[in-house]
Amino acid sequence: MSNSSSISHFLLLALADRRQLQLLHFCLFLGISLAALLGNGLVIAAVACGHHLHSPIFFFLLNLALSDLGSICTTVPKAMHNSLWDTTDISYAGCAAQLFFFMFFISAEFSLLTIMCYDRYMSICKPLHYGTLLGSRACAHMAADAWASAFPNALMHTANTFSLSLCHGNALGQFFCEVSQILKLFCSHSYFREFGIIAVSASLALGCLVFIVFSYVQIFRAVLRIPSEQGRHKAFSTCLPHLAVLSLFISSGTFAYLKPPSISSPSLDLALSVLYSVVPPALNPLIYSLRNQELKAAV
Repeated sequence: MSNSSSISHFLLLALADRRQLQLLHFCLFLGISLAALLGNGLVIAAVACGHHLHSPIFFFLLNLALSDLGSICTTVPKAMHNSLWDTTDISYAGCAAQLFFFMFFISAEFSLLTIMCYDRYMSICKPLHYGTLLGSRACAHMAADAWASAFPNALMHTANTFSLSLCHGNALGQFFCEVSQILKLFCSHSYFREFGIIAVSASLALGCLVFIVFSYVQIFRAVLRIPSEQGRHKAFSTCLPHLAVLSLFISSGTFAYLKPPSISSPSLDLALSVLYSVVPPALNPLIYSLRNQELKAAV
């Protein structure tokens, strides 16, 4: 195929060849998606209806739950449909829409996790300024900025990706339309244009990561200076859920995109994509509700 105009659909990765295994994958995805819908739905309902949870950290947690619901609803339903009906097709427009919304929700989630890190930093390291710097208006602006910044990033990747020439067929080695897999179909002269956009996004992500690391270094230094053991335990209990969610999201996503080509394989790519795109939306509500007594009581 000489260019993308001759492609009307893409072929997604078949999760299994045998019919029994296809149905098993359908049941697994169904269970994970139902767990994500139930868990995030309960978090959203608890924060929205519980007036004692109307604080910055729970407001950002509500936004995180919305991004989790959006990301899992973008990728999993099509994979479930393909497993159930024994097909791998996705239309050209459907692939573009899936890529856009996945990039949008993933970008928003990373921004929200960075903001939540700032919230933890202010509450532990600068508690006297917490109420003034993180008022309701400031929180609304930060959440709006997280969602607004995700839109141009997703639009830029999608528009650029689907305007490039594809020379290596239309078979994707993934169960959803992922940028790294579409890159493998590019002609050699088109790859560098998308690589520049990826470099810009990676630089912004690296800046957020440096801010997160710096913030947690300051947080742990402040916590270790707390004289009472009960105070240290309470401070750690507010940070550990966020740190666990952040570590799972960043480590799996980073390794999925930056792993050496020599160790790349279809099974490893599939496992990593599930680990950073499907598992976190299902686990995030559980991690936060288990460690947070206020949220657990509200649920």
